[in-house]
Amino acid sequence: MTALPRLILLTDRSQLRLGRGLARTITECVDAGLTHVVVREHDLPAPARHALVGALVGVPGLTVISSRIPDPAAHGLHLPAHAHPAGHFPTGSNAGLWSLNTRQNTCEATITPRYSGGGGLVGRSCHTAAEVRRAADDGADYVTLSPFATTPSKPGYGPPLAAGAYAGHGVPVYALGGITSDNAAAARDAGAHGVAVMGEIMRAGDPAATVARLLEVVG
Repeated sequence: MTALPRLILLTDRSQLRLGRGLARTITECVDAGLTHVVVREHDLPAPARHALVGALVGVPGLTVISSRIPDPAAHGLHLPAHAHPAGHFPTGSNAGLWSLNTRQNTCEATITPRYSGGGGLVGRSCHTAAEVRRAADDGADYVTLSPFATTPSKPGYGPPLAAGAYAGHGVPVYALGGITSDNAAAARDAGAHGVAVMGEIMRAGDPAATVARLLEVVG
């Protein structure tokens, strides 16, 4: 398993500037130093989303994590707060294979060895210290903890967590929500392993330059 970076990008193609494609944008960000991306795009039809994940997996040096929806091409899976990391799902006669449902944007309730000891990353979205502790106990490789600050991506979402919420956990914590190059260092100073960023990069006129600035701050 590769070392966890200081910066993870979460995608949201709806925030890209007019004329920008998601795959090209992420490729440019990789050229600027990005190594890990969480592919959201939950609204895409399953075949189109699977094609996007496959295209990104083909970008040299990029670790691709699928958000919520398991994808056999991805290097990992990022789960909601209430979901268990896949390695901790109950075992049974139907446990052992993920099946991508191409007719619906869903997945079958079975798991692949890739996410249960096969080297794939498993992350979880958290919003309280208790959820982080539960994720650590369940064996998650990392968590996002949000919101760190007021975020334009989710107006009214909050209030921001106290800075002390990010330190002292048994799992690497990424500060998420309202992260910019101006406050990313504060997130690291608060004890976060790194930062998870969506809007600041997706909305940028030059996403690659934004990635470079963030990496300078959190590196």
